[in-house]
Amino acid sequence: MPRGRYSLHDPHDHTPLGDEHFHCATGPSGWRYVSQITTPSGDHAGSVDLALDELGRPVRLELHAGGWQVRGAALDGVTWVRTDPAGDHAQEGNAAAHSFTGNSPAFLIATSRLLRPAVGEPATRVRLVALTPPVLAPRTLDQSWTLLHTESHATDNAPLIVENYQVSEVGTGEQHPVHIAGDVVLAAPGIELEELESPPSGFG
Repeated sequence: MPRGRYSLHDPHDHTPLGDEHFHCATGPSGWRYVSQITTPSGDHAGSVDLALDELGRPVRLELHAGGWQVRGAALDGVTWVRTDPAGDHAQEGNAAAHSFTGNSPAFLIATSRLLRPAVGEPATRVRLVALTPPVLAPRTLDQSWTLLHTESHATDNAPLIVENYQVSEVGTGEQHPVHIAGDVVLAAPGIELEELESPPSGFG
């Protein structure tokens, strides 16, 4: 069960946004990721609880940020309920999308598991609902993912396989690299892996 810490920063000006303390685990029914997010000063800023089925679909998502809460799942596309800080109004939403995305590294793992592109294949396009702090307002966007190549790194145990993706934002044309090993993001825009207590888990 990988456990560790990501540092989060603004991908454009590198302003520190805080840390995400996480643990995750694979199993016969899929994958689960749980994290607590803190500000640069160490205050609690939110949480992520994401469970995927064996095909990479989100069977349960719960996000907290700035007093807002979103619960969602893959249902008729993706469906979610967003609750305001006061808890007075819950807004339901649905979109013809494949999954969710946001600031957490968990969503990069989730999208890579959903698409599973192979080296040499054309880019795979995916529609996602983005939920980003501080208010977790839903926004639908399209991305395309290409697996450029994989690298094998020797370790004391089994070899570590690193998958190097190019992710393109269809709406803006912006492209960025994402590096993933098993169920851990090694590096991506705005994300750096700072601590890891045990090796990444592999997917069957």
